[in-house]
Amino acid sequence: MTATHTYTPAWLLLQDGTLFTGKSFGAKGTAGGEICFNTGMTGYQEVFTDPSYTGQVLIMNNAYVGNYGVKKDDVESDSVKISGLICKNVTHRYSRMTADDSLENYLIQNNIVTIYDVDTRALVQHIRSKGAMNCVISTEHPDAAALQAALADVPDMSGLELSSQISTKEAYHIGDADAPIKIAVMDFGVKINILKCLAARGAYLKVFPAKTGIEELTTFEPHGYFISNGPGDPASMGYAVKTVQDILATGKPLFGICLGHQLLALANGISTFKMHHGHRGLNHPVKNLMTNRSEITTQNHGFGVDPEAVKNCADVTITHVNLNDGSIEGIRLNNKPAFSVQYHPEATPGPHDSRYLFDDFIKMIQEHK
Repeated sequence: MTATHTYTPAWLLLQDGTLFTGKSFGAKGTAGGEICFNTGMTGYQEVFTDPSYTGQVLIMNNAYVGNYGVKKDDVESDSVKISGLICKNVTHRYSRMTADDSLENYLIQNNIVTIYDVDTRALVQHIRSKGAMNCVISTEHPDAAALQAALADVPDMSGLELSSQISTKEAYHIGDADAPIKIAVMDFGVKINILKCLAARGAYLKVFPAKTGIEELTTFEPHGYFISNGPGDPASMGYAVKTVQDILATGKPLFGICLGHQLLALANGISTFKMHHGHRGLNHPVKNLMTNRSEITTQNHGFGVDPEAVKNCADVTITHVNLNDGSIEGIRLNNKPAFSVQYHPEATPGPHDSRYLFDDFIKMIQEHK
């Protein structure tokens, strides 16, 4: 028997005054953040729990969301991190027999306000034209004035420091304590599967809170350092830039992903900038300039490294570029054992074309031990 559902209206207001009306799914209430879109067709639960989405309202481009339910193991952090969700179609039923629950119940449990029955194609085209902006979703405020008032309380992503808010509060360990390689991980919003990829290659990890200084990091006596992904504006993270500079001064290998890539650039005097609407999805083509080969990558970032500033830095080589827009996707230092990429080689969800980067990092550590 098919269950009968009653529908609650919901409203979506963009910062430029554009208004959409749809239906509520998940938690009731009002939620705001910077609007962005993901082009992936699968892996929604991993996307929703990615800490880099903190402070953002996410549009899922796929026509249907929720069709395979949710599973407790399909996560990248301990909770849903998006501020709100926008969909075209959702389903109350799911087909995966091993699923633990429906997506709707999962969103309710995590207090995520969701609107669906929205023309997401039109909405994404609007953002691609106008650029990223703040928005608010509500099941409580049908009038424009109340929505505008709620929208006024949403902070701007430029200049916003979020990593220290979502980072671990206490250091913890991952992997085999007897492993021959020890890696200190700076947690600015690290994804679980990045840690798994490092541990699977024979590394023992100690994951440190975002504002940990070099003195405490060195007590672990690591053979290398990993600088994680995370949310917010990298230019607001002076404390993290200082830590990366201190790590580089040790001469030990360093690998950065996403926000870690931007922090490595800033630590070398290379500026970052807020992108027009960012890159988020599972199918972004990147060219490795070292091998002249392309790879399909998973991405989630709204800030980037200034390409002109990189070109003017003699100590830095560009290693990867985005084949869609030519943006910088990877760098390495010429005078230090350090490199970084803007995209996500752990690719959960996504293709595994780029997982060789973890092997490269382990090899670099072995050569410098």
